[in-house]
Amino acid sequence: MAGGGTGGHVLPLLAVARELKRRGHEVLFIGTKRGIEGRLVPAAEFAIEFIEIGGMKGVGLGRLLHTIWSLPLSTLQVLKLLSALRPRGVFSMGGYVAGPTVAAALLQGVPVIAMEPNAAPGITNRWFGRFARKTLLTFPEAARYFPAGKTEVTGLPIRSEFFGMAPRRRDSVLRLLITGGSAGSRTLNHAARGSWPLFRAVNFPIHILHQTGRDAWEETRSAFAESGLAGEVVPFIDDMPGAYRSSDLIVSRAGAGAVSEIAAAGRPSILVPYPYAADQHQLRNAEAFEKAGAARLALDREMSGERLFELVQDVAGRIDEMGEAARKLAKPGAAERAADLLEESIDS
Repeated sequence: MAGGGTGGHVLPLLAVARELKRRGHEVLFIGTKRGIEGRLVPAAEFAIEFIEIGGMKGVGLGRLLHTIWSLPLSTLQVLKLLSALRPRGVFSMGGYVAGPTVAAALLQGVPVIAMEPNAAPGITNRWFGRFARKTLLTFPEAARYFPAGKTEVTGLPIRSEFFGMAPRRRDSVLRLLITGGSAGSRTLNHAARGSWPLFRAVNFPIHILHQTGRDAWEETRSAFAESGLAGEVVPFIDDMPGAYRSSDLIVSRAGAGAVSEIAAAGRPSILVPYPYAADQHQLRNAEAFEKAGAARLALDREMSGERLFELVQDVAGRIDEMGEAARKLAKPGAAERAADLLEESIDS
């Protein structure tokens, strides 16, 4: 399993790994110690080997030069590992962590199944996707970056709890979930605080559940307590499927994992793409959802309390239709399909 750095890469890898384990295969992850895989993979009771590699997009010159220097060394490290273990296949989520593993696998003739979670592929999948047996996609728009006939739209492997959620029957109070990811989002935190007086001024019936991240929690919680609005401000939500289940509308960044969970849950959303995401992939994800009628897109630079207030009012009148549009974008069974293709590549 090749990939790491963020939950958006590691969680789908874990979903596929669990399916492979269920089918009787042994699974090994290759990642970095500083990435989230260093914590999540051992916690899920899978083996992991660590390499030294860094990013190449949106980094300073010093880090870029270090990555270029470490790329052949880490590829050689993985080559030695693959020679010793003789794996039957590699599943790659792309990203800089996957680069050396995919390169080593291709040099040794090990079949590679890749996954591109975003509407705009990153460097690793653009470089190596043409050599993969198949590249699995979350967004059909990404197919144009790969050879014809070598892609398949499967959706992103996510937790099964997000699928099958019944459409919410909204009552007189709009239940709003705001989440900028596990570390929080400064933009969303500030916009939320700016919107509270506006909701209060018009007596808008709203209940807010806001995940701030740990750094902004104390300050935001204290301010919210004085707002007079109903709801709760928390640093982290352990049961995110439960939070989605009890929400009418979700305000979120637009990473592949986030938008895939929103689609699986069938919830309308206001998406605020992280402006520094590589190749603007979060913007492309949000554009695809807005085009489908499942979300409203707001750029990070324009997001304010006033803009959030306006968007919530707009979407509040279209909850059902936008939720249904989101549900149509959901694709269950992605982990199972990835496992199928890995087994087929082994047998071919």
